[in-house]
Amino acid sequence: MRLRRLRQLAAGLALALPLAGWAQTPSIGVAVMHGKGGSPARYVSELAVALEEKGCLVANLEMPWSGARGYDADSAAAEAQLGSAIDGLRAKGARKLFVAGHSQGGVFALWYGSRHAVDGVIAIAPGGNVNSPIYREKIGDSLARAHRLVAEGKGAEKAPLTDFEGGRGVYPVLVAPAAYLSWFEAGGAMDELAAIRSMKPEVPVLFISPTADYASLARIKQLMFGALPRNPLTRLYEPVSDHLGAPSASREEILRWTAEVAAKP
Repeated sequence: MRLRRLRQLAAGLALALPLAGWAQTPSIGVAVMHGKGGSPARYVSELAVALEEKGCLVANLEMPWSGARGYDADSAAAEAQLGSAIDGLRAKGARKLFVAGHSQGGVFALWYGSRHAVDGVIAIAPGGNVNSPIYREKIGDSLARAHRLVAEGKGAEKAPLTDFEGGRGVYPVLVAPAAYLSWFEAGGAMDELAAIRSMKPEVPVLFISPTADYASLARIKQLMFGALPRNPLTRLYEPVSDHLGAPSASREEILRWTAEVAAKP
């Protein structure tokens, strides 16, 4: 009985210490973005709830690449949407601001963080790099068609084009060609390596690569992480998880890392 009581006290102390440290950090705001074809209610929802339960201000966003929206806006509109969400978090009292994204959302978080002032970027199993050789091969015909349609003055008229995902293959999307090009052109919002190489050294990145991620992403994790500019707070975290479970599996590390970054002057 006494041993059980001691274990209970030890468990309570273990929980109390991180919370005490958390209370000493500035107010933290996190904008969370889902992956391709996803939604705020799916794979990122547990992460968003965990952040809120620890006192973070959270914006769990539905971005243009969701299943419901289907690229209904271009990357500039998505950039403005994310910026507005960050402004909203700041208005609510957040003093340290982070952008977090899963899969395609992770690539967009890196791209946004390379262009805007944020306190940190959380890239969770980032995927959907449109400038990879396989991606260029799979959607090359659609890129060429989108360019032709834009040249013909039809850039705002929705047309059948294609998208690609490693676990799904090539599949059709109905999207305005001009918006399509903003997402799928090399050097644009979904060019992961270009975004990483443009990252400012003062912006730390938590780069999350789950142990059972898709093989194509596992192969390039060291290349992508190694291309990030040096920052003492930049970390590679490898949770025991698959691609879809990575946001939930990374909750504690994300909480720990954001608190660590926020505590720095």
